[in-house]
Amino acid sequence: MDKINGADTAWVLVATAMVLLMTPGLALFYGGMVRGRNVLSTCMHSFFAMGVITLQWVVIGYSLSFGPDVGGGLLGSLEYVMLRNVGLEPGPLGGTLPHLLFMAFQMMFAIITPALISGAFAERLKFSSYVIFIVLWATLVYDPICHWVWGPGGWLGSRGALDYAGGTVVHLSSGISALVFALVLGKRVSPRPPHNLPLTLIGAGLLWFGWFGFNAGSALGANAGAALALVNTHIAAAAAAVSWAFVEWIKNDKPTSLGVASGLVAGLVAITPAAGFVGPLGALAIGLIAGFVCFSAVLMKARLGYDDSLDAFGIHGVGGALGAVLTGVFASAIWNSPSDPKAGKEGLLGGNIAQLGEQLFGVVVAGAYAAVVTWVLLKVLDAWVGLRVEEDVEREGLDASLHGEEAYHSGQGIEATTITAEP
Repeated sequence: MDKINGADTAWVLVATAMVLLMTPGLALFYGGMVRGRNVLSTCMHSFFAMGVITLQWVVIGYSLSFGPDVGGGLLGSLEYVMLRNVGLEPGPLGGTLPHLLFMAFQMMFAIITPALISGAFAERLKFSSYVIFIVLWATLVYDPICHWVWGPGGWLGSRGALDYAGGTVVHLSSGISALVFALVLGKRVSPRPPHNLPLTLIGAGLLWFGWFGFNAGSALGANAGAALALVNTHIAAAAAAVSWAFVEWIKNDKPTSLGVASGLVAGLVAITPAAGFVGPLGALAIGLIAGFVCFSAVLMKARLGYDDSLDAFGIHGVGGALGAVLTGVFASAIWNSPSDPKAGKEGLLGGNIAQLGEQLFGVVVAGAYAAVVTWVLLKVLDAWVGLRVEEDVEREGLDASLHGEEAYHSGQGIEATTITAEP
């Protein structure tokens, strides 16, 4: 029988708090990229998810994701509904951690995932529709995919699909859903440039910091696997920030701060599924590739004609899929921690082409499932309560109309702020 380990528990307690901090970081990252009249409504998408998804996770989400398997690896049972049978003893999956702590750590992943989707529909969605959507999406999309990959007896995990910290479960599922959302909802009436890039840069810094908990915490202990994941996370983020900036520099003659911020997030996304399965040079390669590929994916939205407001698909959907596939290329048994239950996995470069096949299969299946269920949910919601705000509300800004408040108290938002010189 496993016993609770103090060092492991202390590290995952810290990692849990770090992952929660990522959601306010996401609020700032997204909030700085919208109009000044929409910054609060955009931040609300992240902050409200911290509340409502916590409740969903406690009531049923954790049980559907990590409960004992029912239905051939498709879904967890109802054993943990309302956190019944989730106590202070070692958990069935986080062996040296209190079961309650493992539940809380995984809760933070469940919170940020639907919030990521909000980047696709910023500045034009009814808040009531958002609330209903994320509760249904978490229950019908996130929880099943989470069980498939990470849950006891989950069918994709049992086949051998590798996802260390959520490339498929978190980023692919949210990114693909974001693309569907953008296609169904249509373009914004009057898109504007980002109103406050310093906010976005602060948000990116918080995401980078919190991601150490996201990836290294997924080792579920203070061990060599956590050290590997932390180092890989940093290297990939740095490489992707540089890669994106240089590609942008070559194409547009100027590197931008938004490009660096977007690039580092793309690198964080791409390394997430691979963090504990590759070595530092593999992380470097994944980061460099992610910066170039995700930059190219963001450019494609103009050519294809969809309005993914804040590039949720280009960064999270494409980055998550890319990282999952590259895990099947760069996975190396040399770097796997002996304590990891999936130790010994080799990728294509180690002569194991089958692993690449499993990664591709997982990406296609999870992506297709997320896309179909998201499309159905949106069609039902549109017929039931409507998705989009009225055109005049969209032009005026959502902060005052939906929430009765303004971020900058100028009467018109920061776009109308003027600076006059003293005589």
